[in-house]
Amino acid sequence: MPNCKICSLYSGSKGNSTLVCAGGARILIDAGKSAKALCRALSDVGIDVDSIDAIFVTHEHNDHISALRTLSHKHKIPIHILLSSAETFRGLCDEKLCESLMIHSGNAFETTVKDLKVKAFPTPHDSRAAVGYRLSFKEDGQEISLAVSTDTGHVTDIMRENLLGCYAVVIESNHDEEMLENGPYPYDLKRRIASARGHLSNADCAALAAKLYEDGTKHIMLAHLSEENNLPELAYNEVFAAIADPSFDLKVARQDESVWLIDGESDL
Repeated sequence: MPNCKICSLYSGSKGNSTLVCAGGARILIDAGKSAKALCRALSDVGIDVDSIDAIFVTHEHNDHISALRTLSHKHKIPIHILLSSAETFRGLCDEKLCESLMIHSGNAFETTVKDLKVKAFPTPHDSRAAVGYRLSFKEDGQEISLAVSTDTGHVTDIMRENLLGCYAVVIESNHDEEMLENGPYPYDLKRRIASARGHLSNADCAALAAKLYEDGTKHIMLAHLSEENNLPELAYNEVFAAIADPSFDLKVARQDESVWLIDGESDL
């Protein structure tokens, strides 16, 4: 098993944050909920917040950024964010936080944290700009890639290109189509969620997961499940049926607890 770790600290409409340890680096993808909740979640999985090397933001919605201000003030963690998201974000923050922002122009970028290469790629979502991340590092002369991609209305060619070939992937399985259609949300919100710039359904996630499996992905975590329009067992069963391999490592992220996708034996 490659020398890496991936843990969803929590995932859903209340807050999102994913820990990735690879290439000698410890990074977070997003920092939703409160800083107190995030630090507690890190502590619960044996990680000191002051050991985090960087935070990478997927987009500026509150469930992905709400802990950033306190984390920046107290822990001085560099925050990587797209320019278009930062323009919105600046209005919510003071100058001290803005000093911690590593702002990237365009809708994609590449950077390196220690020996971990981080590549952002655009995803279709109803925000100023949304991205997923492909994370790569070298081990025994081979490049190993991981990816995190949530909050996406449909699977684009660019997304597929960046997810294929990854050893482990965190992808969105937001809603069951029937539950969304028959659920309590108002019509306009249902249409927004189901739109091409909304959230990925279980069925769409299953189709993507099957392609990833065929291309060699060994671990998949289903993330950003809706509390109102999905159930963990529905998401799991639909994706597992599409992969059709009883030995495959498929996990489901939770709203209020940490879930390891890869829990390596290293001291990363």
